[in-house]
Amino acid sequence: MEKLILFCGPSGSGKTSIVHYLLNKFPQISFSVSATTRPKRPYEVNGKDYYFLSTEDFKAKIENHEFLEWEEVYSNGFYGTLKSEITRITKEGKAVIFDVDVEGGLNIKKEYKDKLLDVFVMPPGIEELRKRLIARATETDQSLAARIHRAEEELVYAKKFSRVIVNHVFEDAAKEAETLVKQFLSLQYQTSNIKP
Repeated sequence: MEKLILFCGPSGSGKTSIVHYLLNKFPQISFSVSATTRPKRPYEVNGKDYYFLSTEDFKAKIENHEFLEWEEVYSNGFYGTLKSEITRITKEGKAVIFDVDVEGGLNIKKEYKDKLLDVFVMPPGIEELRKRLIARATETDQSLAARIHRAEEELVYAKKFSRVIVNHVFEDAAKEAETLVKQFLSLQYQTSNIKP
């Protein structure tokens, strides 16, 4: 039985850090590596953090219907989830964990409905989000402004998700996420073992 766990939220909300924390806690889950056309950051590994594709390759995969969801987040800045990732992970007998932006998350939610634990990670506020993005030192003034504007739009969608975690103190948010995932995996396991 497919088990899928989805963490969404604006850039800088801490969703990626929470997902990494969960991957260390639960050997039975595996990360769905997204594809992107954005440049690779120095510390990132192709195939582990993202599949880094050219814009042409990404568009070809769209044409071939290879994405579960995709979006042009910024001009020529594409992000998406390859269907092959879900196949790869479920063949290993593991639950899939997604770390995607809000629109991508809503598309995955629409596709998988009840098979999915969907969690929105909320920053404590826009000012805190701005500080976190500046602290990353990966943004230009222009891209920082674009990410903040986008985050303000995305926060409106929090109510469309089943669970919301406010990431004020990372340790607390991570523990809350751990509890949700533990309950979901044990519930899914029990459900799949019920005899008709």
